[in-house]
Amino acid sequence: MRVRLGEREVLAGIGLAALAGEVLALVGPNGAGKSTLLAALAADLPAASGTVRIDGRPVDGWSAAELALRRSALPQSAALSFPFPVAEVVRMGRAPWAGTVLADADEEAVAEAMAATEVTRFADRPFPDLSGGERARVALARVLAQRTPLLLLDEPTAALDLRHQELVLRICRERAAAGDAVVVVLHDLGLAAAYADRAAVLHGGRIAAAGPPAEVFEGGLLSRVYRQPVEVLAHPRTGAPLVLPVRDGGVPDQPPAQAAQGIEPDGNNGPARNADGDLTLA
Repeated sequence: MRVRLGEREVLAGIGLAALAGEVLALVGPNGAGKSTLLAALAADLPAASGTVRIDGRPVDGWSAAELALRRSALPQSAALSFPFPVAEVVRMGRAPWAGTVLADADEEAVAEAMAATEVTRFADRPFPDLSGGERARVALARVLAQRTPLLLLDEPTAALDLRHQELVLRICRERAAAGDAVVVVLHDLGLAAAYADRAAVLHGGRIAAAGPPAEVFEGGLLSRVYRQPVEVLAHPRTGAPLVLPVRDGGVPDQPPAQAAQGIEPDGNNGPARNADGDLTLA
């Protein structure tokens, strides 16, 4: 799949599948194309070539109303110009189900989502009065209340403290355990390693590597992609990869800027991809 913004190609050679029952983390440096890829998966950005499929059907084969019952998306920023109470913001997630038999579950879905994200105690507060982290959790609650089998989350932990970062990723795991597919953009490689079933490392609008974090979080690759020397250690208790920046003067075999130029996203660092391949969400 390829995606263009104006005359600029921002994604190329993308082939990826998000599967029911798993958490897929999209990681990579700023400007790598993570948010653009998520928007393409959500059908908010059209593909210049290739196809995005949800439940085996191309996204242009679904109406907007049908898509809203199958995928929910959390953007990076949560802003509202009108001071809606928190509970009403969360209830907006139920709008796609209006007029269906599942509309009867609206109040249950809203209450459950607010409890899961720990925002029930300020249900009556105006949304703009909340802190950045509180607004982020309310926005996530809205997505959870939508109760779709595919969740697309763009940096849901960016404004959160340590406790709530862990809370959000536990929610992702719970949704995957219930059979949903969760695609989440993360900057914290430790969270991705601890909670994701698979990770896709993006670099320059391409997938440099994809697979289980224990396989793709390799020091040489990450040092080149991020242009920052890192070392990868195994967590002493869980064995999950721990990615640490090198701060003692150590450097990788090549200067990071030069090494980054040598990455072959569709070659030695990951599986070959058809330049016009599909993105499949099942």
